[in-house]
Amino acid sequence: MISILVVEDDPNIRKLMEDVLRDERYTPVPAKDAQEALDILDHQHIDLMITDIMMPGMDGYTLTEQLREAKYDFPILMVTAKETIKDKRRGFIVGTDDYMVKPVDEEELILRVKALLRRAKIVNERKISIGQVTLNYDTLTVSRASERITLPQKEFMLLYKLLSYPGTIFTRIQLMDEIWGLDTESAEHTVSVHIGRLRERFYDWKEFSVETVRGLGYKAVRNDER
Repeated sequence: MISILVVEDDPNIRKLMEDVLRDERYTPVPAKDAQEALDILDHQHIDLMITDIMMPGMDGYTLTEQLREAKYDFPILMVTAKETIKDKRRGFIVGTDDYMVKPVDEEELILRVKALLRRAKIVNERKISIGQVTLNYDTLTVSRASERITLPQKEFMLLYKLLSYPGTIFTRIQLMDEIWGLDTESAEHTVSVHIGRLRERFYDWKEFSVETVRGLGYKAVRNDER
């Protein structure tokens, strides 16, 4: 069974999350604050953590940062009432993998949990398989049958990122921050240029596509999931 640590000081919200996770056959492990979460992690294996940010004592940012410094690499989903870009950026900087804003939508919570668990498997294996297509992170290659294309690093990382979260829309700023770095001097247009190159390379590959979501950004579509 997959164990999910739920760190939330509000007992009603914590109970709701536990029930939703249990309905999906996950094993919820509740913690009322960061210290209790740390105590649990000392003696129990956890596959994923959902944490609130604003809690008495240690907040979710500090908890996440401490866990990453201690080399805990399981996925972390922050759930919070704070919804500004500044707050989200801080969360990603300290090491969260995803971010949800309260009030929690039960269906969205499960979709995000499933996506994070799938992503964790991809990270461990360092490969993505889509039908006969394989993306190999270690060699920066995309292969299909006898075809094998080695991509420039940024192009590969961009495609790998999008296909790790099929259907998820990423803004240019999000992609710039993660792939080019927060301190990059490159313009946002750089992302559009790289997307264009990927489309030219794989225009006749039917297994996946990279789509523009007007006014928002880009998403990848795995055609084996349609």
